[in-house]
Amino acid sequence: MVFLRRRPRTENNHDNAVRAGEAAAAAAQASAPARAPGEADAPARIGAAFFDLDNTVMQGASIFHLARGLYARRFLTTRDIARFGWQQARFRLGGEHMGHVGDAQESALSFAKGHTVEEIRVIGEEIFDECMADKVWPGTRALAQMHLDAGRQVWLVTAAPIEIADTIAGRLGLTGALGTVPETRAGVYTGRLVGELLHGEAKAEAVRALAAREGLNLSDCSAYSDSANDIPMLTLVGDPCAVNPDARLRRHARAHGWRVKDYRTGRKAARIGLPAAAGIGAVAGAVAAGTAVRRRVPTRI
Repeated sequence: MVFLRRRPRTENNHDNAVRAGEAAAAAAQASAPARAPGEADAPARIGAAFFDLDNTVMQGASIFHLARGLYARRFLTTRDIARFGWQQARFRLGGEHMGHVGDAQESALSFAKGHTVEEIRVIGEEIFDECMADKVWPGTRALAQMHLDAGRQVWLVTAAPIEIADTIAGRLGLTGALGTVPETRAGVYTGRLVGELLHGEAKAEAVRALAAREGLNLSDCSAYSDSANDIPMLTLVGDPCAVNPDARLRRHARAHGWRVKDYRTGRKAARIGLPAAAGIGAVAGAVAAGTAVRRRVPTRI
């Protein structure tokens, strides 16, 4: 399996991460301020919880589930959905990798170019209900609800486009989302990003910027992720937790005494099995499912 090389760390990369994080925090809109239990008027100052999305809150990668819905609406070709299906198989079997996320996000930006923000937002809501709602891990959802019940803010932090991230956060009843901010002009996507993907260091920068805006003490906050790529975000808070962790994050969590929660079943069997066959099956399933949905769903462009 060939992976894209991670870009070498440069000052420009760091600047892009800061810019992406600040853009995400500026774009983040809370549905309602959190309230401390018993305090009807004062905003809560008891911390917040930050949840990665892919493989943490939702099985697989949201951008790949999005591709299925886009195929049904003729935004993507059969070749596109086959490629997304293979990427999804790699993601499920091998965990998150920057090359995979980057490939998928570039494809997402290419389909969005020239379309309006409102159009993509409406389509994103439909696709969540069709393709994503049943992929949410009940265990992680319960963790988020626990924080909400305690009067804490709960934010998604994801590389997914902010319009999709907002939809998912809204459907789950969370406070809001920090997501990748695509560049727009007059409400139309240009096909470029503001900064870079909200990934790795950029997520940490977004959380830091949001905490400053909301008056949150990060030492009183929690963060949850499945990927070692999110160690910068997890390290920021006083209560980091590895959820469905990849091997590197599991080792790091154990070495640093972090909590670990795993809601998966049969993952070891999947790893020991035949990755190539699983990949082919995922591609075939994605194409078949997309074709079936396309027959049922009217075209929206």
